[in-house]
Amino acid sequence: MSEIRYDVTGIGNAIVDVIARAEDDFLVAHGMHKGAMALIDEARAKGIYEAMGPATEISGGSAANTIVGAASLGARAAFIGKVKDDELGRSFGHDIRAAGVAFSTQPAAAGPATARSFIMVTPDGERTMNTYLGAAQDLHPNDIDAGVIAASAITYLEGYLWDPPHAKQAFLKAAKIAHEAKRKVALTLSDAFCVDRYRAEFLDLIRNGTVDLLFANERELHSLYQTGDFDTALVTLRKDTRLAVITRSEKGCVVVAGEKTEAVPAAPIEKVVDATGAGDLFAAGFLVGHARGLDHRTAARLGALAAAEIIQHIGARPETSLKALADASGIRLNGPPESRGFIS
Repeated sequence: MSEIRYDVTGIGNAIVDVIARAEDDFLVAHGMHKGAMALIDEARAKGIYEAMGPATEISGGSAANTIVGAASLGARAAFIGKVKDDELGRSFGHDIRAAGVAFSTQPAAAGPATARSFIMVTPDGERTMNTYLGAAQDLHPNDIDAGVIAASAITYLEGYLWDPPHAKQAFLKAAKIAHEAKRKVALTLSDAFCVDRYRAEFLDLIRNGTVDLLFANERELHSLYQTGDFDTALVTLRKDTRLAVITRSEKGCVVVAGEKTEAVPAAPIEKVVDATGAGDLFAAGFLVGHARGLDHRTAARLGALAAAEIIQHIGARPETSLKALADASGIRLNGPPESRGFIS
């Protein structure tokens, strides 16, 4: 078995976020469903950009945000995702490497532009996303670095990838490599929009063991099991998974591990400024904690801490060292996985 070089490697859409504040009336006028993510074409992307107010451009993408969060916690992290060799693509590559993340996916020389997501943040901090996938959807199985996956304690996949056929194949290839190397595979359902489209396929991934660790929020969980009752959904989830974490915003999260269910509170905050990336950063904390051998409750506390940092400012990348915050909160991360014989 190869040596573990990374605590976690993420595979996902490489996106640049274009973030602007907006009133609820703006969402209604432009046919946006508040709090949801919609895939858009290039023409609609241009229309939204022209209509939105002053914007901030920040490298993003769900799994990429998670991996940057992991690096901020002091983890060894890598990312696989597709950009085009254009201005935004070069910006994305620079930003993620500057955050301490290994990123070596070859950019596309031709084809669609680098992906961008137009994010409207309403006064209550809720984010509504309109995503043009562009080059991100051209992620191919050939882009999966088998050596990186085999050397990662956990490979983390985002549900948003389950749209383009080639990306889906890349997703499955990575999971196979990880399991052959006796590593773990984690999946975030990403958005109820994704679950509605691919419910049966996601359930199959969970039930057939392709996924070892599942992340979802309440809305996604309800969509997955087509019930509005949280407890009913948990009963079914417990039968389907070995380990799952359900985030519940200000109510914290619930960790489901076999017959054991543990509720962990959210970390205190002063004010929600922008909810973009809350789930991504929660996953970062839990993944790093899990890879470093923390118990589930402490890993969830680490996730809550990371999520609390991200929602108190604009953007989905940390502005404060998450490792410093963890240290200040008394959460001590163990040594790298190989020092403890980490095996799935």
